[in-house]
Amino acid sequence: MADHEFDYDLFTIGAGSGGVRASRLSAMKGKKVAVAEEYRPGGTCVIRGCVPKKYMVYASNFSKSFKQAKAYGWDVGEPEFNWTQFRDTMNAEVDRLSGIYARNLANAGVELIEDRAELEGPNTIRLVNQDRTVTAKHILIAVGGAPNKDESLKGVEHTITSNELFHLPELPKHIVIAGGGYIAVEFAQVFAGLGVETCLVYRGETVLRGFDDDVRTAVHEGLKEAGVRVITHTVFDKIELTDEGAKTKRVTLKNGDVIEDVDQVVFAIGRDPYTEGLGLENAGVEVNDKGAIKVDEYSKTNVDNIYAVGDVTDRVNLTPVAIREGAAFVDTVYGDTPNAYDHATIPSAVFTQPPVGTVGLTEAEARHEYGEVDIYKSQFRPMKGIITDHPDKMMMKMIVRQSDQVVIGVHLVGDDSPEIIQAVGIAVKAGLTKAQFDATCAVHPSVAEELVTMKEKWIPPELRAAE
Repeated sequence: MADHEFDYDLFTIGAGSGGVRASRLSAMKGKKVAVAEEYRPGGTCVIRGCVPKKYMVYASNFSKSFKQAKAYGWDVGEPEFNWTQFRDTMNAEVDRLSGIYARNLANAGVELIEDRAELEGPNTIRLVNQDRTVTAKHILIAVGGAPNKDESLKGVEHTITSNELFHLPELPKHIVIAGGGYIAVEFAQVFAGLGVETCLVYRGETVLRGFDDDVRTAVHEGLKEAGVRVITHTVFDKIELTDEGAKTKRVTLKNGDVIEDVDQVVFAIGRDPYTEGLGLENAGVEVNDKGAIKVDEYSKTNVDNIYAVGDVTDRVNLTPVAIREGAAFVDTVYGDTPNAYDHATIPSAVFTQPPVGTVGLTEAEARHEYGEVDIYKSQFRPMKGIITDHPDKMMMKMIVRQSDQVVIGVHLVGDDSPEIIQAVGIAVKAGLTKAQFDATCAVHPSVAEELVTMKEKWIPPELRAAE
């Protein structure tokens, strides 16, 4: 039974990864819990993010595998890609996973309310479509984020976002993507790998702002090697239909370039917290300039009984982080001891081709924070591609704090980097030293062995010349 003053002990808004984890754990502690979801259980990751995106990466990567297979004696003929068959298979799997989320909530005793929920006060929630209000002792906001567009752009109505890319009626012949973050570069390489003429338009100079500079350079070069036309230092000026009733579009850029005969124009310029119209002002919940909900280290807002986790707080916008924040919320509110999830040293991946794995500080961050650091770096062509006409590249970089030789950052670009960085993340999180990495025996032959065999400090060419 809920607290007699309220309908629920906990009401969660948003059935994504963070909200579902918090709701299930709370219900398993005997609390009366409801979660409202206006679309489908699963959130960004399952429905329109990590899961279907990774399937698209897998599909795209086969084009390279077919090319490499010839060097290994395989004759696969002329491969042909069927977009609609793949799309429907992918979305059927998304449907299955969404159903699992719903069943897991039910099995834990959580009431799933398929409706849009908005705040009417610090303890009151309005269910919009049902036109009724409910009350809760605690409210958890886990509504995530949403892709944004430049709504002032002339012809913005002719553009789509990453949300729609998973449901395209047909594979485009020519696609133009705006943005230089991980979503933009991942999809640029996906469509290039599927044989689509692909153009990436980015206002900056090198993609993946915020990542280590060597990672950024490697990914930028990888885009061009994959056949992506990369146009930098400019943005869209206007989007027009080629002619009346035409499906193709003309994209004019601020630098004067005109891109003709474009089937799809995609905005991938970032995601904003999904707080508009949520009624936060009715409950007195504070947000920052970007619309993200302000929270303390325990995910509590400025209102004592209202908490927020996941992308809506714009801290570290990753699915596993939202899950950990949701679990920490349950410990804090319904457990014996408050739990503040540690957001430092979180490993992450970018599923470009080749992919990125990264954990800890970038070189620039490390120098700013600690001053003296040692850099170890290796660039090579992995064994798998050496005998093919399409050899890959691998970049590995290790950043070591000079004062105590603790490894404070590892950055990888190359096949299997996401898998490798998960294990390396344990070592970096544990604060192991370069000597402890070196003392670990190599696994041969593997690309990962380079992480324990890099012995020579990297010296910038200009300093090398001075010696």
